[in-house]
Amino acid sequence: MKPVSEQLDALLRGAAQVISPEDLRRKLEKGRPLRVKLGVDPTAPDLHLGHTVVLSKLRQFQDFGHTAVLIIGDFTSMIGDPTGRSATRPSLSREEILANAKTYQEQAFKALDHEGVEIVSNGDWFGKMNFAEVIRLSGAVSISQMMQRRDFRERLQAGSDIRHHETFYPIMQGWDSVRVRADVELGGADQLFNIMVGRDLQKDQGQEPQVAMLLPILEGTDGVEKMSKSLGNHVGLNEPASEIFGKTMSISDDLMWKWFALLLNKSESDLAALKAWHPMDAKKSLAESLAARFQGAEEARRAREDFETKFSKRDAASTDLPELKTGGKPSWTALDLVMAAGVISSRGEARRLIQQGGVELDGAKLQGPQATVTPKTGAVLKIGKKYFFRLTNE
Repeated sequence: MKPVSEQLDALLRGAAQVISPEDLRRKLEKGRPLRVKLGVDPTAPDLHLGHTVVLSKLRQFQDFGHTAVLIIGDFTSMIGDPTGRSATRPSLSREEILANAKTYQEQAFKALDHEGVEIVSNGDWFGKMNFAEVIRLSGAVSISQMMQRRDFRERLQAGSDIRHHETFYPIMQGWDSVRVRADVELGGADQLFNIMVGRDLQKDQGQEPQVAMLLPILEGTDGVEKMSKSLGNHVGLNEPASEIFGKTMSISDDLMWKWFALLLNKSESDLAALKAWHPMDAKKSLAESLAARFQGAEEARRAREDFETKFSKRDAASTDLPELKTGGKPSWTALDLVMAAGVISSRGEARRLIQQGGVELDGAKLQGPQATVTPKTGAVLKIGKKYFFRLTNE
């Protein structure tokens, strides 16, 4: 194994909070592979870049010779983690959970090494518990402790229900740590309460408490909200390289540096060197690296070439673009023309994009959502940073 100081410097880089660095050092000094736990609930079929923040840190532990313990929460998924939720999650069927779990594992290995991974399902132990065992386990955490959770407090203050089964979730996540004898548990910055419950349960069972390593939450392409498929600001791991590249190119320059740090594990010195580049070149490097990581180097290279042809070189006139049929209608409002393209989900979003100067027709910005547009066959409509259409009167 690498020297402890070298491991510690790298492993702490990019973490939002670690409880505690001293405990992690002591565990590393034992000279044995640590058991590093990450629990994932297959509540949806797809993973996105936000999930890879913790997966990348898990891979880093692997690269130092430690054991990655990936817990597929087939049982906890039936509850759903209440963290950050303003309402109770809808329940999933067993069939949905198992189908999602299969795709989760396939996609997780786009970030992890197959070697040195233990994959377990927490249904292996929770599915065998009798009711007396459930009662004993639930006594490990008090109601007053549960009410310290900000999301629960906010829901009570708002008059929203908290279902009793939701209070079991942190206990179940903590019991997972006992069962796999975790040395370290990874999670997002919003997972502190759940991971600390695991430490308490391990102490109750005579185990050395796990180190809590919390990673920052990754903002999505909008630069504001946590990356989420439901918000439409995500970049999926299974998306084509062209989509990964194009969506990455749409983020702000400020967010770009955070993505470099969290998704590619760039150090402060790495970032300083990258900031000496032109921002567009740096962003292309980020986009190509992410596309290559999940769809292969050749596909990433093609995505970059295609992007540069269409966008950077402004060569849309000679590029094969998808057609937007106007049906011979002599005039449109800018808003209706954008919505006709079918790539913007709501009129409100389209209106904001136009108002921000994000829509152009043959290189000229459309002047307001209600501006009159006279479509001309062959004209190029640019929507945002990644959608181009050629107008036709058909």
